[in-house]
Amino acid sequence: MPPSQQKALLLDSKFGKFVLKTTDVPKPGPGEILVKIKATALNPLDWKIQKYGLAIEKFPAILGSDMAGEVEQLGEGITGFVVGDRVLSQGVMTSNRTRYFQQYAIVNPETLGKIPSNMSFEDASTIPLCLSTAYVGLYSSAPHGLALPNPLISGRDQLIGETLVIFGGSSSVGQFGIQLAKLSGFSRIIVTSSLKHTTFLQSLGATHILDRNSSADALAMEISKIAGSVKYVFDAISLPDTQKLGYSLLASGGRLVLVCPDAVENKVNGRSVSAVFGTLDNPANQDELLILYKKITGLLEQGEIKPNRVEVLKNGLGGILGGLEKLEKDLVSGVKLVVRPGDTA
Repeated sequence: MPPSQQKALLLDSKFGKFVLKTTDVPKPGPGEILVKIKATALNPLDWKIQKYGLAIEKFPAILGSDMAGEVEQLGEGITGFVVGDRVLSQGVMTSNRTRYFQQYAIVNPETLGKIPSNMSFEDASTIPLCLSTAYVGLYSSAPHGLALPNPLISGRDQLIGETLVIFGGSSSVGQFGIQLAKLSGFSRIIVTSSLKHTTFLQSLGATHILDRNSSADALAMEISKIAGSVKYVFDAISLPDTQKLGYSLLASGGRLVLVCPDAVENKVNGRSVSAVFGTLDNPANQDELLILYKKITGLLEQGEIKPNRVEVLKNGLGGILGGLEKLEKDLVSGVKLVVRPGDTA
């Protein structure tokens, strides 16, 4: 049986402070699973919720959208999982019970994947939210994504001969976008990144790595040399300048997908822009993501989806504040920040 209490990191109010507290361990109801969280990953969304007051209205609030852990307790009616299973999942923003900056959390079994025996909890915790965001951005229909043929449904290699441009290839979303693009069969996967990540990104499937510090004109010229016209751009950075460049690359009928709100000006007919919010809370994503979570264990076992590289922060949940500050100051490159809640003092 799980303990009755646990450590959790709570945001005390809108625009407020993070506070480490002792809280009750949630109890699984019918159709729910209690997971002991072994590792939870940080995302830029977490500091943006605090700074900009996004997404959450009920406080104090537990944040955290990525976790890996062990099944601790099964609610009534659960099949397919047993106590001790090693699992990963994406958090749901509707309740503190289903977010992951704590030591135990409730998970819906439909969004729970089993972790291969050769993958660590820390590695597995890097996967859920950003893989989901890349997946929705590529395969959901407008206005949520690029509406590409889904390789988990219609088969692999449907886009041989095509080009995908990804801005921010070494970001978490960018890394998963590269791997999914490889499954889709894109012949050219052109990414922008710090060049120090070139070998790593090539190992994921990128065919061309361009220096993210190059001017917009230089990038546009180089992409044109490689691919000619471009139909698909995935902007995993989505600053105003990258959005502008991505849109300018598009041929007639081309599509741009963003991970931030659309800031593209002077749109013209024949080019579309979609903004993806790749969470389970968005009803438009649920059907697509249920397919992903049914397939995720096989994708990991076969090595077709690889986790991000990891930097483990010290002091368990107490290390999250420093990690969020590093994310806000853009001091993280090519790795995912992860904490072990069990290490919390």
